[in-house]
Amino acid sequence: MKKGLSIVINIILFAIICLLAWMVVKSIQAPIKFGNEQKARETKVVERLIDIRNAEVLYKQANNKYTASFDSLINFCQTAEIPIVKIVPDPTDTTFTRTINDTLGFVKVMDSLKAGRDNFNINDLKFVPFGASRETFELEAGTIKRNGIDIPVFEARTPYEVYLATPGASFSAKEWDQRRDNAKAEKENINRYAGLKVGSMEEATTDGNWEKL
Repeated sequence: MKKGLSIVINIILFAIICLLAWMVVKSIQAPIKFGNEQKARETKVVERLIDIRNAEVLYKQANNKYTASFDSLINFCQTAEIPIVKIVPDPTDTTFTRTINDTLGFVKVMDSLKAGRDNFNINDLKFVPFGASRETFELEAGTIKRNGIDIPVFEARTPYEVYLATPGASFSAKEWDQRRDNAKAEKENINRYAGLKVGSMEEATTDGNWEKL
């Protein structure tokens, strides 16, 4: 074999080896990068769901029910006040066994929700972070019966398809969609919601599904 041809073949083989090595490294790094991007987005989505939960809990304290309307919830947060209550002994009780609620004053709901946060915007409450076109969370409210008693419940949720709609910087749209669909299938295979949610329309809970993992 001529020396020149041998050099060409070696160069081609080296290029093939480099390509294969790059493909192996990419196949290892891709799921890690996807997982990191998913986690970063879910951190922001969870933060918003916690805000919704806090607002719903305060709404229920004032109205004895939750609301399925973001407009009502946001308006409540903008205008309502909640009492600051201290439990003290009942001064009329000589047995010293009874207590009463002593209202010390009132605080604005908005101040309670945004405490210590400079970038809190109540008008963003209904929007899913990273949604491609300002999609809103799905919000439901109602009651369930437990031991003959109607118990108020609510649920706010958003699926992978919303906050994982747009691809991360190092992914093609096709590859991103495939990894998102795979993640969704994994959740559905174990009968879990493929997304993030807080509360439940079936249980008397205000937990988020990220808190149950």
